[in-house]
Amino acid sequence: MTGSVSLAAEGRTVDIEYAWIDAGPSRPVIVFLHEGLGSVAMWKDFPARLCGALGMRGLVYSRPGYGQSTARAHDERWPVDFMHGQATQVLPALLAALDVPAHPWLFGHSDGGSIALLYAAAFPDAPAGVVALAPHLFVEDVSVRSIEAARDAYLGTDLRTRLGRYHRDPDSAFFGWNDIWLDPAFRAWNIEEQMSRVRCPVLAIQGCDDEYGTMAQIDRLAHRVPQAKLVKLARCGHSPHRDQPDRVVDVVGAFVRASEVTS
Repeated sequence: MTGSVSLAAEGRTVDIEYAWIDAGPSRPVIVFLHEGLGSVAMWKDFPARLCGALGMRGLVYSRPGYGQSTARAHDERWPVDFMHGQATQVLPALLAALDVPAHPWLFGHSDGGSIALLYAAAFPDAPAGVVALAPHLFVEDVSVRSIEAARDAYLGTDLRTRLGRYHRDPDSAFFGWNDIWLDPAFRAWNIEEQMSRVRCPVLAIQGCDDEYGTMAQIDRLAHRVPQAKLVKLARCGHSPHRDQPDRVVDVVGAFVRASEVTS
């Protein structure tokens, strides 16, 4: 089931595109939080595959500025703490508006992984657990170089056209993400300290060939979140759920089942 819901968050009202993957109303829910250029459509069939393996309901949504959600005004620049706002205002408002049962699982990729972790830090008793794929805890040189290369590709190749298949306004999605990550003020962004407040089970998965971050991201997460389980995948880039979907489904399934047994 797909739809759109209006939310009042961060001092404005926005429309949020969402889709439910239904496995029955009594089943636990896993919420999918997309990457910096993602959307509902860009997940493709992965959420359905994972929900089928877990026997869980899924909620997929596009953050403001992405997919078919309210676009970012072209003169709007995101603040350095934009992920904090998504975690503490937009996500809670969405869960309430859609009557998501208490204690959902969160599955976040890249920026979405960071947002999921920030939500777990801000509301320690709220999530059942977090699965974070290639999350960012701080800004690395490799991240900036790859994001600079993405801007060159957007301006000089057909990347804008390709993103137009997934976003009503591809400029809204691309430059909202690209501009803030390349802002010199963003180099000081760091959420490591907040991670010490995370209490739920955490699974962090990262590819050894990730072009947007090194293993230091999840290693430092484990230092702050001692219960975190780390999975490092060889021959895998920034998107483990696309590069090695079967492996990710298996690892996440085993982790969720083990967490349910011990909870």
